[in-house]
Amino acid sequence: MELNALWFILLTVLFIGYFFLEGFDYGVGTLARWLGRDDTERRVLVNTIGPVWDGNEVWLLTAGGAMFAAFPNLYATLFSGLYLALLLMLVALIVRGVAFEFRSRDDRPGWRNLWDWMLFVGSVVPALLWGVAMANLARGVPVDAKMQYAGTFWNLLSPYALLGGIVAVTVFLTHGVGFVGLKAEGALVERARRAGLWAGAVAWVALLLLVIFSYGQTGIMAKPAAAAALWATVLAFLAAYGLLWARRYGWAFVLNGVSIALGTAGLFLGLFPNLLVSRLNPDWSLTIYNASSSPYTLKVMTIVALTLVPIVLAYQAWTYWVFRQRVTSKSLHY
Repeated sequence: MELNALWFILLTVLFIGYFFLEGFDYGVGTLARWLGRDDTERRVLVNTIGPVWDGNEVWLLTAGGAMFAAFPNLYATLFSGLYLALLLMLVALIVRGVAFEFRSRDDRPGWRNLWDWMLFVGSVVPALLWGVAMANLARGVPVDAKMQYAGTFWNLLSPYALLGGIVAVTVFLTHGVGFVGLKAEGALVERARRAGLWAGAVAWVALLLLVIFSYGQTGIMAKPAAAAALWATVLAFLAAYGLLWARRYGWAFVLNGVSIALGTAGLFLGLFPNLLVSRLNPDWSLTIYNASSSPYTLKVMTIVALTLVPIVLAYQAWTYWVFRQRVTSKSLHY
């Protein structure tokens, strides 16, 4: 396999891992302010993801680093042309990280309420922006012959892209509910389930509409493998919703994650060999060939990745194993 295609696959895997793991983080962060009826319950919800949220974000850092090293022209186009959108996401992620660290620094209700709100904002904004971003990748953006973004921030907010944002927020929220079912107990889990049923209903309808509209708005559905993966996403999420209804939280969480993985894989299958489709002229699209680094750079990166990635995966798996116990009010340390 040529290294350009290999790094396209690795980039796809990194985004699948990021959306699967950080997806439930975003969901729990969105839920915590609303499901917790007192400070103790909110602490329980925050503590379910407390030991793992920063490790989950490593997948995004790795994906960004891989993009910079393997496809520098793509990195340059995205980070220069979409600067405002990326700045909004960065600020939200910073606020979210600070909320985790600062919430417990003071016992005053007003202080903790402030950082609960910041956790909510820092969770829902990136989820929304990621959904908008992935929909724009599928639809294409105005890129000129010089590989420069030729639009404005508002060009990114088409109805199709905003529908993608709604899908991401609600799917991640439902994913978070499954995780709460695995990590918490009692009335908190039941409250989360009820919220997940509402969010899941919206998510499934929005996801179905997104896949249908993709036939007219994008070119990815012309590829049978991509279309099959995206329709399988709809079915997997419907199965996850049914399992959530039946209180089978473990399997609901797994199948929700499968739907996220299938949706991400379907998008990248539909794009290949493109990385960023130009709506101005298909010949101006960024591909795995005209946006890539030199063969030598790709070769060195491949050796490094094959050496270090298994170590990182083993360490993260060990972290989840260590913190596998349920979080309850009795397990909180004052």
